[in-house]
Amino acid sequence: MTLETHGSWSFSEADVAEIEKRLGSLIAESKGRSAFLVDRTGQLITTVGDTNGLDGMALASLASANFSANDQLAGLVGERDFSSLVHQGERVSLYMADVARRVILGVLFDQQTTLGLVRLKAGLAVAALTELFRELFARFEAGARPLSMEAGWVNEAEDEVERLFRES
Repeated sequence: MTLETHGSWSFSEADVAEIEKRLGSLIAESKGRSAFLVDRTGQLITTVGDTNGLDGMALASLASANFSANDQLAGLVGERDFSSLVHQGERVSLYMADVARRVILGVLFDQQTTLGLVRLKAGLAVAALTELFRELFARFEAGARPLSMEAGWVNEAEDEVERLFRES
């Protein structure tokens, strides 16, 4: 597992342990390959499981941009939002879900499991993580260190997407 801390986030050891525990359980119970958390600004928070060959920074940036685009699509069809997204591939698929309107949970999985099982177990994890992050946000809001999203994330995400397409 890797955990990144930057200006707008900080975790206590207990927070890290609880996040690790919940993501580890999600991977074990869903038979997924890996799980990750990304904040809505495109910052990778953590990854758990098999991440060999995975560009975490690009994944985080694209997941954030993907959720932002889907928020706009939801509005166009009269929905407030789409709380989860599925990208189904031939060998590897990706399930992503909103956590507390500030974090994105992603689960990479293959033929060793099913979308239904991943969706079920991720739904339970989202409920638990939402409560955990709401407590974390409440601690920041009550203290001297306000939790704020970094400005300019859209530009950073667009730059990353552009870079990825130039490299393709």
